[in-house]
Amino acid sequence: MKHIIILGDGMADHAVDRLGGKTPLQFADTPYMDMLARKGRTGRLVTVPEGFPPGSEVANTAILGYDLNQVYEGRGPLEAASIGYEMRPDDLALRCNIINVQQGRIITHNGGNLSTEDAAPLIDFLNERLANDAEIAERFGANRVRFIKGIQYRHLLVIRGGNKHVCLAPPHDHPNEQWQPLLPVAETPEAQETAELLTMLIVKSHGLLSEHPFNKAKAARGEREANCIWPWSGGYRPEMQTLMQLYPQVKSGAVISAVDLIRGIGHYAGLRSIVVEGATGLADTNYEGKASAAIEALRTDDFVYVHVEASDEAGHDGDLQLKIQTIEDLDRRIVKPIYEATSQWDEPVCIAVLPDHLTPVEERIHVGEPVPFLIYHRGIEPDGVSSYDEVSCVAGGYGLLRLQEFMNTLMNI
Repeated sequence: MKHIIILGDGMADHAVDRLGGKTPLQFADTPYMDMLARKGRTGRLVTVPEGFPPGSEVANTAILGYDLNQVYEGRGPLEAASIGYEMRPDDLALRCNIINVQQGRIITHNGGNLSTEDAAPLIDFLNERLANDAEIAERFGANRVRFIKGIQYRHLLVIRGGNKHVCLAPPHDHPNEQWQPLLPVAETPEAQETAELLTMLIVKSHGLLSEHPFNKAKAARGEREANCIWPWSGGYRPEMQTLMQLYPQVKSGAVISAVDLIRGIGHYAGLRSIVVEGATGLADTNYEGKASAAIEALRTDDFVYVHVEASDEAGHDGDLQLKIQTIEDLDRRIVKPIYEATSQWDEPVCIAVLPDHLTPVEERIHVGEPVPFLIYHRGIEPDGVSSYDEVSCVAGGYGLLRLQEFMNTLMNI
């Protein structure tokens, strides 16, 4: 039996008054996920361990069966692996957003939906002007800082000799909040220097990026600028076993995502990364290309992890209609073709569908509540649940699973 996980990032939500008290997942027209729920079995999953932030780096790692207490090092090192940056033993790697701030507030975590093409010269500019800043070099030492290009607004900041014990606020959790009170705070005396360096980088970046021609042109057009960096979720190089070491059922596997974070998790999990042309991490992503790549990967691999970011971004933007559209697109343009193709094969394929966490459109942040999931394969005994959503899956036959129990259950099928 082969296995595929289809993950709609941030797809789950709370009830929305504008939808008559339904969640976007309940309101959306999802005939294929509902059909798989009806023919399969459902339940709910706790994806965020107690004491951990409800981020995608935590939830996706837990879904894949890892104990976060043993492997968690934050987003930075995972995205470094995806980008291809080999971390040194003394490196602290942090995810580095380019965000939009206005009148002292974080307006958006994504720099006004910054494109990869527009971000590249901004990262070059930061390496030239900020990483080589004379005041920073005099106070903290030369050649301590390096910015590395990622995708869209998601980039990497590496600090040589940095200390990870710094409290760093994820920008997507603080829309419309004042940014000054969210500046880095050392959690230990040893981390004080790193916190001060990060604070200086953030403050100086705002002045530099605001004067960059790209942002001055955006301001003149009345558009949101990409005018400040925001580092967060830093850590050292993690030590992780591969999925093949954890689960003998997996001889080979692949990950399909437009997001460096998920590719990085896949790298350490021993999965080959499949890059799909036109995959953006937004609602305009190449759904058909991802579905086709997943089907082809299943012909040779035992395990495939398909990650679609679009619903999460819509939730962070507070765009209700777009979130509904992304859920419907996942259903028709990912779930449908994968189900229809694999249902014709002689070798059975086990299909699981779930989100990693909630990203409620009314709150615009990650929420670490249990998420609904479905599992289907030929011959599975249905549990009587007729639709796939947050409410229906409460009555699912799997009940409430926690963390690694999901992957253990899936691999035993």
